Amino acid sequence: MAQLRKFPLPDVGEGLTEAEILSWHVAPGDTVVVNQTIVEIETAKAAVELPCPYAGVVTELLAEVGCTVDVGTPIITIDLDPDGSSDQAASSDEAMPSLVGYGPKPGTVTRRTRKIAPATSADPAPVAPEPAVFELAVSEPAGAESVEREPVVLVPLAKPPVRKLAKDLGVDLRALTGSGPDGVITREDVWAAQAGPTGAVPAATRERERRVPVRGVRKATAAAMATSAFTAPHVTEFLTVDVTPMMELRARLTANRAFRDVKVTPLAFAAKAVCLAARRTPDVNASWDEAAGEIVYFDYVHLGIAAATPRGLVVPKIRDADVMGLRELAVALEALTATAREGRTAPEDLVGGTITITNVGVFGVDTGTPILNPGESAILALGAIRDMPWVVDGAVVPRKVCQLALSFDHRVVDGQQGSQFLADVGALLADPALAITY
Repeated sequence: MAQLRKFPLPDVGEGLTEAEILSWHVAPGDTVVVNQTIVEIETAKAAVELPCPYAGVVTELLAEVGCTVDVGTPIITIDLDPDGSSDQAASSDEAMPSLVGYGPKPGTVTRRTRKIAPATSADPAPVAPEPAVFELAVSEPAGAESVEREPVVLVPLAKPPVRKLAKDLGVDLRALTGSGPDGVITREDVWAAQAGPTGAVPAATRERERRVPVRGVRKATAAAMATSAFTAPHVTEFLTVDVTPMMELRARLTANRAFRDVKVTPLAFAAKAVCLAARRTPDVNASWDEAAGEIVYFDYVHLGIAAATPRGLVVPKIRDADVMGLRELAVALEALTATAREGRTAPEDLVGGTITITNVGVFGVDTGTPILNPGESAILALGAIRDMPWVVDGAVVPRKVCQLALSFDHRVVDGQQGSQFLADVGALLADPALAITY
C-alpha cells in the first residue's frame, strides 16, 4: 500500500524562519533517491539546494515557485512504496535519513507568531468584514441525534503571489469579489481595493510600473542596514592616496611565477592593508555588545567583502584573513566573488564578520559613505583608481590616485583611532614596502 511521506521545509541554519521556492528540480511522477537535489530555495542569506530525504516517487508538490514558505511547512509529498510491495504503512514519525548538505536540525524549527493587538473598551477595534460561511449539508440516519456543526469559513480564491500582494498592501481578501475565472481574485482586484473608489490608479499607468516584492536577500539587507544606520553613530573620514607604487608592484607580480595563475587586484592589496593596519588599531576590529554592556575585541580578522549579486548585496567572509599572505588573499577573493555572483554562498559564510571592505571603484565610483554591517565597528570603501595630476618633489605629474572612505562606530572608535587606521591603510597602499614594518 502507498506510504506517503511529507517533507517539511527545514531550517538551513542561523535561525531563519522562512524561504522562497526558487525552482523545483522534480515533478509529480518522478522517481527520486535519497540526497538527490529536489528544490532550490532562497533564504534571507543565500540560495540553497535541498536534498531529498526519502527514496520513492513524487506524488505532489505542495508549494509553488515564487511562494514564501515558513520553516516546518510541508513542501513535497513522496510515496515510499509506489509499487505497493509493502503491506505495512510507514510510521509518520519515522526518522529521516542522514542527508548531504542542508537538512533539518533538531530543535531549530520555529514558526512566526501572529501578533494580535488586544481590544480595549476605550479604543474599540475596527469591525472587519464578516467572512463568508456556509453550513455543511450532511445526511444522517433517521432517528439520529441532531449534531451542532461549526460553520466552515471559505478561503478566498487567490494565487499565492496575489495573497502576498494583499498582505503587503493591507487588503482583506475576504472583502473582495474576484474578477478572474471562477471568481479568482486577481492582482488588479487587490490594487483597485487598495486605491479605493476615488483614488484608483488608471490601468494604463499600472502597465508602465514594475513592482517587485521585498523578500529574500533584499529584505534582509534592508532590515540590517536600517538597524545599523539608526543604532550605531556613524562617522566617515576620507583620504586620497597616490597608489602608483602599488600598481607598479601589481604589474611586477603578474609576471612573477608564483602569481602567474592568480588574479591580483587592488582589492587584494586593500585587504592585506586592512589586516595589517588593524593590528595597530584593534578598535576597528571590535564589536559593541549592547546587551552585555561590553566591547568585544577580536584577535582574528574575519574580513567581509561586499559583493553585488543578481539577488542583491551580500557580504561573504574570508575567515582568518589576517594570517593570509597576498597570494592567499587574492585566491580567496576570486573564489568568494565568483561564488557570490552565482548565488551559491553558504549561509554560514555570510555571518560572523569583524570588519568589511566595499569596493565601489569597480563601478567607476570615487568614494562614498558606507553603512556599517551590524555587529562590526568599521567598513572601508575603496574607490576607483584614476590617472590624476599629483605633486611629486615640487612638480605636477600624472599618478594613479584612489580615494578611501572609512565609516566607523563612534561608540567604539574615537576620531584618533579611526584617523590612524585610515592613514595606515593609505600608507600601505601608497608604499607596499611598508608592510614589512607592520
